[in-house]
Amino acid sequence: MSIRRDDTVLFAKPPVIAAWAAAGGKKEGEGPLASCFDYLTDDAAFEDDGAGNWEQAESTLQQKCIAVCLRKGSISGKEVDLTFAGDLQAQCTASNYTMRTLGTPYAGLYGACSTMAEGLCLAACFAGTGLAQRVMAFTSSHFCAAERQFRTPLEYGGKRTPTAQWTATAAGACLLRGPDCRGVQVLSVTFGRVQDYAVHDINNMGAAMMPAAASTLLRYFRATGTQPDDFDAVLTGDLGAVGSDLLKEQMVKEGLPLHNHLDCGCLLYDAAAQDVQAGASGAGCSAAVLCAHVLPNLLQRKWKRVLFLSTGALMSQTTFLQGESIPGIAHAVELAAPQE
Repeated sequence: MSIRRDDTVLFAKPPVIAAWAAAGGKKEGEGPLASCFDYLTDDAAFEDDGAGNWEQAESTLQQKCIAVCLRKGSISGKEVDLTFAGDLQAQCTASNYTMRTLGTPYAGLYGACSTMAEGLCLAACFAGTGLAQRVMAFTSSHFCAAERQFRTPLEYGGKRTPTAQWTATAAGACLLRGPDCRGVQVLSVTFGRVQDYAVHDINNMGAAMMPAAASTLLRYFRATGTQPDDFDAVLTGDLGAVGSDLLKEQMVKEGLPLHNHLDCGCLLYDAAAQDVQAGASGAGCSAAVLCAHVLPNLLQRKWKRVLFLSTGALMSQTTFLQGESIPGIAHAVELAAPQE
């Protein structure tokens, strides 16, 4: 029987991620993980697919990603029992419009850049307890749609600060199944708590989200009696270079140094060559890195056990303009290679 310790749910019989897919745009196709993507396009507008604006383009990107995931899982959309999904657009409209084509039962999520881990946590709870047999979790982000909503339209041409991050045009989708199926095991999930350390700089998301990542890690390690060195990698997404350095400093102070830390925001792009300032961000960043890099490494047993966290900044353009601080949250998923 699955048990809960503090904020962590540990599965007696772990559900599995049976299939997954990663999709990206031009910049992702120029990055170090390009060969790992299932789908890449140079046309971020998706004009040939009938998209009339950036928001529709993001929904099209999602649909391309989901189609690959379902094909790899050898099922149709009608066979999915439940879908957890969300994105960065207001009211999660990219996911909403995607779901009107998929037609499965749907629970919309908004966790900002933490949405992929949030969706996996919920999907694993349903698949691991038998409440559903085939559960999908997906999310995305689109650079042009996000810039228009959270900052300024691209035509404005504003200069980006060194602490800023580049919103990924990317999507990731996972199909979770019950413990009797084969796939990457979900050993446990940890639901995060909102942390607010009074960061107001919208161009420094890494600093705003770092306290949430540290909080979730500390609660997970305390609940499970584990420590960072028990894992092949502890992955965050997406703190970027600034937030990653701050997290490492904080965890040293907590007596749990992260010698094996990797950040999805630093893995997706080559920051030195691609002019992305502090790295990647966006809900699609950690989702794409998970599906293009982390899960394949577990499937091939290059890694045996990893801890995957997605971090999110829970502000809106309105609250930012009102002078509010930027709260953050992080959810964690403990993953293991398939059983022999």
